[in-house]
Amino acid sequence: MKLTQFTFDLPLNLIAQHPAKKREDSRMMVVHRKTGQIENKHFRDILEYFDDKDVFAVNNTKVFPARMYGRKEKTGAKIEVFLLHELNKPNRLWDVIVDPARKIRVGNKLYFGDADELVAEVIDNTTSRGRTIRFLWEGSEESFKARLAALGETPLPRYIKRNPDDEDRERYQTVYAKHEGAVAAPSAGLHFSKELIKRCEIKGIRFAEITLHTGLGTFRPIEVEDLTKHKMDAEYFNIDDFACKIVNKAKEGGNRICSIGTTTMRALETSFTAQKLLKPNEGWTTTFIHPPHEFNVADSLVTNFHLPKTGLFIMTCAFAGYNLAMEAYKRAIKDKYRFFSYGDAMLIL
Repeated sequence: MKLTQFTFDLPLNLIAQHPAKKREDSRMMVVHRKTGQIENKHFRDILEYFDDKDVFAVNNTKVFPARMYGRKEKTGAKIEVFLLHELNKPNRLWDVIVDPARKIRVGNKLYFGDADELVAEVIDNTTSRGRTIRFLWEGSEESFKARLAALGETPLPRYIKRNPDDEDRERYQTVYAKHEGAVAAPSAGLHFSKELIKRCEIKGIRFAEITLHTGLGTFRPIEVEDLTKHKMDAEYFNIDDFACKIVNKAKEGGNRICSIGTTTMRALETSFTAQKLLKPNEGWTTTFIHPPHEFNVADSLVTNFHLPKTGLFIMTCAFAGYNLAMEAYKRAIKDKYRFFSYGDAMLIL
């Protein structure tokens, strides 16, 4: 299929700028693949569709405050530095994106904080906007991470047209986040509250935790018309033996496996056996899922409403079926569902 087939007109006022007051009070569209039926529910109603021994596979990655603002030496020009991932912990080397990039060259020093609390030196160019920097910090790892957390801010996507506040530190994070490394939240999981998780567990639904550190590549625009030629940025993932046992026991028992989010689905589709069971794995995935695609582990999916011509929307179409997904999005726009990271949910069965 071609990229232009995945476009639709999205009113900008439907892109959610704030989260719902309560996580589970987000709206949820339920899409039934077998019948084509579409229902309008709330996320708290998800319990109606799953039973004892079913499994929710979730991404327990944790977002870190990746967006920082510094000043260039001598000129004092304000520079945005977006931390991507750490390359070498002892040497404090990081891959970053800088803006405006034209002002930042190898050898430049950047100063962060009102009292120049942190200094970094640019040591390499990686892409047009990408740089490798070395933080000049001689303290402990704990004190270094504390300094980054104090100087950084929640990396809200640019589609959210406001500055992040204290609420975002909590709400742009799942309640089960554990392993720090993501620069974007696995947004489908944002709808779960601790209370809703407890209700799921009381009903007998089990949670299998995997980790995929969501990078900016997830949201990077697709620039090729032929989807088979699109290359995803590599993202780190880890699926341990315990998660595999939970998922595989459910599959072998004929129970439902629901992937909570597209990041979780990418990890699941990167690591399965010939019998379509989940296997332990750790590494970097560049899996890009687009129609046609045979899904191997999960048989249902929770995802948010995404922007047109994005990899996230394209994966949704691959799972729901192109025509049904396009019809669901048409209804979502008509019924004023909220889109993107802080938006509403879609459950595809």
